[in-house]
Amino acid sequence: MSMFHVGGKVVDKVDLLRKRSLPWRLYAWPFSILYVAWVTTIVPSLDIVDAAIVLGGIVALHILVWLFTVWSVDFKCFVSYNKVNNIHHADACKITPAKFCGSKEVVPLYFRKSQSGSSLPVDLEEIYFDFRKQRFIYSKEKETFCKLPYPTKEIFGHYLKSTGHGSEAKVVAATEKWGRNVFDYPQPTFQKLMKEHCMEPFFVFQVFCVGLWCLDEYWYYSLFTLFMLFMFESTMAKSRLKTLTELRRVRVDSQILMVHRCGKWVKLSGTDLLPGDVVSIGRSSGQNGEDKSVPADMLILAGSAIVNEAILTWRVYSTVEEIQIQFVKLKNLMRSKISIMGRGLEEKLSAKRDKGHVLFGGTKILQHSPDKTFPLKTPDGGCLAVVLRTGFETSQGKLMRTILFSTERVTANSWESGLFILFLVVFAVIAAGYVLKKGLEDPTRSKYKLLLSCSLIITSVIPPELPMELSIAVNTSLIALARRGIFCTEPFRIPFGGKVDICCFDKTGTLTSDDMEFCGVVGLTGSTDLESDMSKVPTRTLEILASCHALVFVDNKLVGDPLEKAALKGIDWSYKSDEKALPKKGSGHPVQIVQRYHFASHLKRMSVVVRIQEEYFAFVKGAPEIIQDRLIDIPSSYVETYKKYTRQGSRVLALAYKPFPDMTVSEARSLDRDIVENGLIFAGFVVFNCPIRSDSATVLSELKGSSHDLVMITGDQALTACHVASQVHIISKPTLILGPARNGGGYNWTSPDETEIIQYSDNEVEALSETHDLCVGGDCFEMLQQTSAALLVIPHVKVFARVAPEQKELILTTFKTVGRITLMCGDGTNDVGALKQAHVGVALLNALPPKESGNTRKETSKDEVAKSARPKKSKPALEAPGKTISPNGEGSSRAASHSAGHRHLNAAELQRQKLKKMMDELNEEGDGRAAPIVKLGDASMASPFTAKHASVSPTTDIIRQGRSTLVTTLQMFKILGLNCLATAYVLSVMYLDGVKLGDVQATISGVFTAAFFLFISHARPLPHLSAQRPHSNVFCSYVLLSLLGQFAIHLFFLISSVKEAEKYMPDECIEPDSEFHPNLVNTVSYTVSMMLQVATFAVNYMGHPFNQSISENKPFLFALSASVGFFTIIASDLFRDLNNSLKLVPLPGGLRDKILIWALLMFLSCYGWERLLRWAFPGRIPAWKKRQRLAAANLEKKKLV
Repeated sequence: MSMFHVGGKVVDKVDLLRKRSLPWRLYAWPFSILYVAWVTTIVPSLDIVDAAIVLGGIVALHILVWLFTVWSVDFKCFVSYNKVNNIHHADACKITPAKFCGSKEVVPLYFRKSQSGSSLPVDLEEIYFDFRKQRFIYSKEKETFCKLPYPTKEIFGHYLKSTGHGSEAKVVAATEKWGRNVFDYPQPTFQKLMKEHCMEPFFVFQVFCVGLWCLDEYWYYSLFTLFMLFMFESTMAKSRLKTLTELRRVRVDSQILMVHRCGKWVKLSGTDLLPGDVVSIGRSSGQNGEDKSVPADMLILAGSAIVNEAILTWRVYSTVEEIQIQFVKLKNLMRSKISIMGRGLEEKLSAKRDKGHVLFGGTKILQHSPDKTFPLKTPDGGCLAVVLRTGFETSQGKLMRTILFSTERVTANSWESGLFILFLVVFAVIAAGYVLKKGLEDPTRSKYKLLLSCSLIITSVIPPELPMELSIAVNTSLIALARRGIFCTEPFRIPFGGKVDICCFDKTGTLTSDDMEFCGVVGLTGSTDLESDMSKVPTRTLEILASCHALVFVDNKLVGDPLEKAALKGIDWSYKSDEKALPKKGSGHPVQIVQRYHFASHLKRMSVVVRIQEEYFAFVKGAPEIIQDRLIDIPSSYVETYKKYTRQGSRVLALAYKPFPDMTVSEARSLDRDIVENGLIFAGFVVFNCPIRSDSATVLSELKGSSHDLVMITGDQALTACHVASQVHIISKPTLILGPARNGGGYNWTSPDETEIIQYSDNEVEALSETHDLCVGGDCFEMLQQTSAALLVIPHVKVFARVAPEQKELILTTFKTVGRITLMCGDGTNDVGALKQAHVGVALLNALPPKESGNTRKETSKDEVAKSARPKKSKPALEAPGKTISPNGEGSSRAASHSAGHRHLNAAELQRQKLKKMMDELNEEGDGRAAPIVKLGDASMASPFTAKHASVSPTTDIIRQGRSTLVTTLQMFKILGLNCLATAYVLSVMYLDGVKLGDVQATISGVFTAAFFLFISHARPLPHLSAQRPHSNVFCSYVLLSLLGQFAIHLFFLISSVKEAEKYMPDECIEPDSEFHPNLVNTVSYTVSMMLQVATFAVNYMGHPFNQSISENKPFLFALSASVGFFTIIASDLFRDLNNSLKLVPLPGGLRDKILIWALLMFLSCYGWERLLRWAFPGRIPAWKKRQRLAAANLEKKKLV
């Protein structure tokens, strides 16, 4: 077998190859024969000039073949390798990566005898290759290559028995298998990067064109073009070098750890850790007081820890104080990590489900608690953990791989540019063929000059500026987004932003605020009225609210979920660092937490075992519909009560408890979770208000008005989700919610007030969506998948409620299957799968307000600014002192007491300086030319786009920049195409008439073109999105008709002008292939072509409704006005000295007037044609329903097969 299908997220397939010896490669022996044939056959039969031309062609072909082995991996394999069927005969592999994971590569294939690690001296053969810092090993059982396995999918019983590597042989074997725990990648030099850039196909072609111009004696123009090329490529190389240098600063922390090896505890550096090592890990600080980071991904076997996971989402800070300030606004920055004690021994570790047990590499432990009851004791009081992954396989390493390898070269629509050039080449070949035919008819013409002229005509349609202009279009958007705190690790996704037609949003923490408001308790008296007076609420309910939570103390400050903080504050209880809750007033008994069962998204509940006066209880809270099935006795008004408040958009949690008989602490801690959370007694509903962010409705209204469909995907209850969706313009029609029928037979669509009930039928969903907005709950997804109705239902749904993270991913995949271009906006935690599946994934990771500038719309309301500027009045026992970030980046601090006022003032001053520095880093704009460097702290594991805002407004920024990039790219293609077609015609006409372009003339033309492109690429997008959509690709009716229509007008103008000029030409004939000298046809051709160039920029500039208009883009307006004046002066011959310097002859009065009038008519005709086509062919949302029906039909066919 010569090819293996891997089908992974990184590698798609692998081809086996064997390298040919040098003489037998296809760029060696065939050309040896050609060179011998040239010496023996061509040289004796042709004159020296013709023989030199043939030799030049052979050499050029030889160089081109060799260069193609650099440009194309497939061609390199064809030329230099043989395919083999036996893996033992291969010495290399051609790797085809998965989509958006870069380009193909050829990598060496390694064979190694590895030790088994057992006491028996058994040698195992390993066949593997390394690709993008990942190792793939050949599996004989699966008969394909698989990613190097790490011990991440074992059962919990296996981990609990782990004692580390028991012998030196096992350590050696593990080191050979996984390598050292380091981020090892070479730092390329500037010279090496520059060499890579200079070997790019476009660059080589550009240099080839410069060589052709030099041969035709255009020295100034050639040097100008060459200088421009090298400046651009060196800037790009320098930018890449900065990025790689920045990444090399990230190292695995080399802290000394206690590791259990060979039956004893030894001290080892973090870089020497291996998967399977059992280590003692805890909070440790360096010499400068900075917390050390976790050196690898580890599973906690015994103990617990509080970690700061900011490295996985944002910039890492050096002090706990800074983390505290950010935690007020940043969701899930700190997390509790607990041991796997209590989990089923036969249960397998799940990477998605069991994150609460894993310490991720690069995160920082802020607090840890050892477990002294575990058989294997740690010598230094740390938590016992087993290493799961090291090096580039850790979470930090994956993020670095994303930045290093997931980004393709910064271009827009690169495949379209190739097809567009082929389209233009057809016209050029026709012009060159005509010139060649006419030239060969004249025996006096030089064949060398004839071939040179034909080459210049063909190459003129491939503009040297194309790659630069396409890169500038994307880089301009990257820079603009970075200025607004939006960072992108995959620049090729920016044009997708302009094509997006459906925007999906998470609810909690995205559309709504994280600041929960405690409203009260309901459901205990049979009444549906809310009780906000806590003195009237039963003590047991208060005890549940006070203790059933995941709040923890870090450096004497309480941190955790804002909802749980709000509940504790609302009932006026306090929580101490010894995990004991007690009332601030009254005679209530303290509640001691004995065991926690943390919240899990797939369970939708959490619980604790507590002790109150030597009695043990289980306290449980969770989603009302989940708790309902676990109650002994369900109140008659249970469903009515919680639905009343969820319909109002409130967050409702059910509370329950269960008393236990007498038991010991160890027995209480070893209780199975299912026993704890079953047979419960109802204790009421707690109601929270989750305020919608002030700008959510405004932003989503703008998105809806700009031809985007809106969808909400949330884990919250359906009624709550529908209420919030109606507030933010996601739904506007009567709503229907899909759910199981009450009689247990089938499913029904039910209105929120249950007045309208329609039986579910997948064939009627499309018709139903025309009159209603649909909502589907997560409990219906299994039914949709089993009946294969997901493709028929999901595309028509507006609100998805109670969905698990895996279901969010399925929703996005379905949207993509039916042809939708998707945007997903979430908080980067439970939404990771969906964010990565979307064409444009936006993770909101911070609450810094976006920078206001110029004509950009206001992102935050005055109320929000005022709120953020006020110090919070919070009690020291509940949360950190009231430090907030004001919009100008300054912090404010309230002193705890007057006696310590001066000390707090100094701390506040220090904090202001730190925050100011942070804001300066955020708003750093760079040199404005190269794409911004994406630092590790700016990137996110969650998605390609990382926005440091507590607002959904970055979605409109990304879409505006995406549309701007699309429009700019489109106008560049049109302008370059029209200019190149006109140039090709001018060159062909001039050559046949024995006329050539002057060196100064060509240079002036090049300078004008470069300046114009620079100014149009920096046009800013308009502050508001328009209902009109841009055209999504170059090959559409609008672009082709516009191009052909304008070219026809240009051609008519050119032919008419040249024919008119010929009437005034002297009778004497110009000698072909002679030195350049000014004449009337040259002057007219040059003047007319430059007029066409200016008119092309003016007519095809695409301003409103996407970018600034010509009048608003001042640099372009001034350049356009100056060029119109300049060429009018040239044509009018007002300054003879200027025309002489440009080698232009005076135009006869009648000819001059005609050309100026024709130029005006040409401009008006092109302008009218362009505006007519823009009106007749507006951009539209892709017709996805037809593709949906086709996908559903294909699915049905597969089922039948």
